[in-house]
Amino acid sequence: MPDIVEDMRLYIVDAFTSEAFAGNSAGVVLLDSPGDAGWMQSVAAELKHAETAFVEVGGEGPKSLRWFTPETEVDLCGHATLATTHVLGGEQTFTTRSGELRCRAEDGWVSMDFPSDPPRESDDDLSPILPGLEFEYVGRSLQNLFAVVDDASVVRSLEPDLAALRTHWNGRLMVTAPGDVDGIDFVTRFFAPGVGIDEDPVTGSAHCVLAPYWAARLGREELVGEQASARGGIVRMSLEGDRVLLSGQAVTVASGELHV
Repeated sequence: MPDIVEDMRLYIVDAFTSEAFAGNSAGVVLLDSPGDAGWMQSVAAELKHAETAFVEVGGEGPKSLRWFTPETEVDLCGHATLATTHVLGGEQTFTTRSGELRCRAEDGWVSMDFPSDPPRESDDDLSPILPGLEFEYVGRSLQNLFAVVDDASVVRSLEPDLAALRTHWNGRLMVTAPGDVDGIDFVTRFFAPGVGIDEDPVTGSAHCVLAPYWAARLGREELVGEQASARGGIVRMSLEGDRVLLSGQAVTVASGELHV
């Protein structure tokens, strides 16, 4: 556990939304010094958000940033990075498991420069997870299963077998289809029982996979995606070579101090 100081602040932020109680909620903890991994995991389990971000704000230069679900540490998290940048403001550079990430908060929006993670076709049998569905494409990114169907209404009504998904590879799956609303290029849902998240409301890192796929399919590099969970959210994307610029809004819904 890190040394506790009076200004060790905790924020609850709804990311990829302009309205409170929508998008994806994240905890953001500001640390003056490196935190113990076990302690950070305990805090994330207590808060029960899809991810909680822990960022070191003491000192100069790039800030160390780590993300924890209620069950495990993860390599990359978009919405918690957006939430962290929203809290800190301005231009930020973070050192993470996925390399250096550059982010900016400006005019009510947060932009994040993330690595592209295009899917590769695979022979995964998804029928035990989503029985009866026909897929246009099945693949894998570095950490996630990836599937494409032909109709957004199918995505919106998905009821996957989460127990079957949990035991299939990493237990993380995104399913996507062409958009069915003006201004939306594609619709997605993301399920991750393998890391303790039955359904993630809005998954920034998933759009590092989605952006290169849909950019190639639609023939353009500027895209808008809807994540069609119950809370829902909108992600703007710009594909720039092997990087994806993700943009979204955020709302701080609570702030306070950690006392443990």
